[in-house]
Amino acid sequence: MAMIRLLKPLHYYEQKYGTWAYGFNKLYLMMEKQHNRGQEGAGIASVSMTGEPGTEYMFREKAEGKDAITEIFSRVTQDMAGELLMGHLRYSTTGKSGLTFVHPFLRRNNWRAKNLCLCGNFNMTNIDEVFQFLTSQGQSPRIYGDAYITLELMGHRLDREVERLFEEAKAKGLEGLDITRYIDDNVEMANVLRKTMEHYDGGYVMCGLTGSGEMFAVRDPWGIRPAFYYRDDEIIALASERPVLQTTFDLQCEDIHELKPGEALIVRRNGDFKLEQILGEGTAAANYSACSFERIYFSRGSDRDIYQERKHLGEQLTPAILKAIDGDVENTVFSYIPNTAEVAYYGMTDGFRQQGYNVRTEKVVWKDIKLRTFISSNTERNDLAAHVYDVSYGSLRPYEDNLVIIDDSIVRGTTLRESIFKILDRLHPKKIVMVSSSPQIRYPDYYGIDMARLEEFCAFRAVISSLTPGPSPKGEGSRYSQGQQLIDEVYRLCKERPLEANHVMRIYEPFTVEEINQKIVEMLRPKNMQAPIELVFQSIEGLHEACPNHPGDWYFTGHYPTPGGTRLVNQAFVSWYEGNYHAQPAEP
Repeated sequence: MAMIRLLKPLHYYEQKYGTWAYGFNKLYLMMEKQHNRGQEGAGIASVSMTGEPGTEYMFREKAEGKDAITEIFSRVTQDMAGELLMGHLRYSTTGKSGLTFVHPFLRRNNWRAKNLCLCGNFNMTNIDEVFQFLTSQGQSPRIYGDAYITLELMGHRLDREVERLFEEAKAKGLEGLDITRYIDDNVEMANVLRKTMEHYDGGYVMCGLTGSGEMFAVRDPWGIRPAFYYRDDEIIALASERPVLQTTFDLQCEDIHELKPGEALIVRRNGDFKLEQILGEGTAAANYSACSFERIYFSRGSDRDIYQERKHLGEQLTPAILKAIDGDVENTVFSYIPNTAEVAYYGMTDGFRQQGYNVRTEKVVWKDIKLRTFISSNTERNDLAAHVYDVSYGSLRPYEDNLVIIDDSIVRGTTLRESIFKILDRLHPKKIVMVSSSPQIRYPDYYGIDMARLEEFCAFRAVISSLTPGPSPKGEGSRYSQGQQLIDEVYRLCKERPLEANHVMRIYEPFTVEEINQKIVEMLRPKNMQAPIELVFQSIEGLHEACPNHPGDWYFTGHYPTPGGTRLVNQAFVSWYEGNYHAQPAEP
């Protein structure tokens, strides 16, 4: 997300900065600097507070594709200039794709104060319940999606706020346009946000503009998704990542503030700024679950704190790597893949140097083409993965050198199996040690990152394979029958008591991390590969030591911060079970 509120008249910026497009130029830069957060589409909106009746005052442009940002800004004209600007980058995770679902969403009305434009960084885990709440009030939403339904719910609450002010104005003896001015000047977005967001379970930062000139952003009460803001006497700006604001407005870290869990940033029509606790007051700190995967992978590594955290993640892996190579640092080459793992790689090599080792580093793996294989369908992913990477031939001594490669995370393992391990084997390393700066990813995410189904995770497939090894041997007490009984039991619990606990955690209990690692290697090792492989994952303790201010670790531990996350992971196991076993388990 990107938001800008110009606090001076528009002619001020044209005179000072030499262009009527000052706000749009800054918005464009903020969006390009966050391009890593969205590749599918983009949209922008603006509101002019000086438009006369009969002229447009609320504008929106949307486009799909990797060049969407360039496309939408090429359509911007001076007529669209406004004091309120908002942009969004779309990358669908568990939602639907297409231009219809590209943010911002716009709700029109002839009353300026009832016009609402909405965008956000979110996934809601209880959208079914919110939809039922809307329909129970007599509404009939035209589109079933969390963004659109949120627009309708918030729009409904905004209507009620305007109607409240209408009655208040009449009680004060106001008439005609004086009533309209009273409404425009006195809208309390905090009321609207409280009545809207109290219905939601999920991770989000919700941003919006109204036709009367209100701007707002609200963060979920668990602090799952991040947002940062800056203000001075000329502008107020908000973005999903801190470095974006630093670069766009030439700021220091200390100039920028993070929106707190459950807190809303609200800018009134007259430019007055306030922060207000909307949700979770008094309990937000106890339930704080800021997403650790933002730090490991999703956010830009140029952030001051994230850079140090990623280095620390790599540094902490030194003892485990040393064990994996039997202490033979002299005959080991260190490298990384992909580029997002580069900072953890620096931390890893620094860790060895701090212990007095002279490490050998090489750029072993190259990404030839910019394909994000996880966006493709399952049927296409294997073919794409095989052509994404290549190696630096001659970068290590065949059959003499170990090769240590660090990645930021290992999720599906598709690229390792279909491409990475095959091409690394061409170099004939004595041993390959594949390192993950994050722990084993065992559970889906339901708060906004592309991890939705259990069967996609190589760790989950590994434990299921270990619980059901080969054809079913006859006889009670066999490992197969015990494993199948556990799977059946977890299925029953997930189906009958989905809100009680994350029952899927029980699937992992019989196994150590090392046992799961060994099974993953068996599954991902290509046929005819010569070099032995060992996996090294970050520990949960190491994760929290490196990222102490971001305790949200549900991907790794299964401890979801909201009831909706717990319900959905149990539902995911039911879907997996019924898709593989096609029937209810036998009665015990």
